[in-house]
Amino acid sequence: MRRPSLIAVALTALMLAACAPVSGVESFPSGTGSGVAGTVSPQPAAPTPRASVPVAPATPQAVVRAPAPERIAISSLDVDMPVESVGVEDTGEMEIPERPSIAGWYRFGKAPADAEGTTVIAAHVDDREYGVGPLAKLRNAREGDEVTVTDADGTVTTYVTQSVTYIPRAELPVDELFTREGPRTLAVITCGGDFDQQTRTYSDNVVLIARAQS
Repeated sequence: MRRPSLIAVALTALMLAACAPVSGVESFPSGTGSGVAGTVSPQPAAPTPRASVPVAPATPQAVVRAPAPERIAISSLDVDMPVESVGVEDTGEMEIPERPSIAGWYRFGKAPADAEGTTVIAAHVDDREYGVGPLAKLRNAREGDEVTVTDADGTVTTYVTQSVTYIPRAELPVDELFTREGPRTLAVITCGGDFDQQTRTYSDNVVLIARAQS
C-alpha cells in the first residue's frame, strides 16, 4: 500500500531577511548673508570628510555548498538505498521520492559535511505500485546502530543511533528536526503506526536520530 503522508516543513525557516527601505536623503538649506551694508567675510570651508573603506573584489565569491548525500546505509537492518535531493511541495511539505526504495534529502537544510545542524533524510515506507521500501525496517533500529551517509564526492559520514521514536504526525517537532544549529545530527524519517484506509495515511512518523562521529 502506498504511503502518501508527507513531512511538514516550517517554511519560515527558509525565508531570507528582506532589505530595509532606503531612507530619504535630507537636504539642508544654504546659508544666507546679512542684509546690512558691508562685506561679509566668508567662513572657511569645513574639510571634506574622507572615509577609509577597504576595496572589495568586483566579483563576489560564490557560496560554497557542501556535497549532497547520495546514499544511506544501516548495516544492522540490511538497508542500503540511494538518496535524491528534494525541496518543498506547493503545500509547504517536504518532497519525498515516489518510490519507497529511494530516499530524499532536504536540500534547503544541512548536509553531512556541514559543521553543525541536522541532516534530514526521508522516504515512504511502502507504495501500492512499488511495494515495501527499505525503511520499513527503521522501527527495528536500536541505540548504538551505525548509519552511514555517502556524499557526492565519496565522503562517508558515520552516525551512531541515539533513539528511534514513533511520533504522531500532528506532533512532529519540525523546528527541532530541521534545525541548522547544534551538533552534527542525522534525522531519518518514514511512516509508521496505524494505516487509515479512507485517508490512506499512517498515524505516525518513525524518526531515527543519530549523532555524527567526530
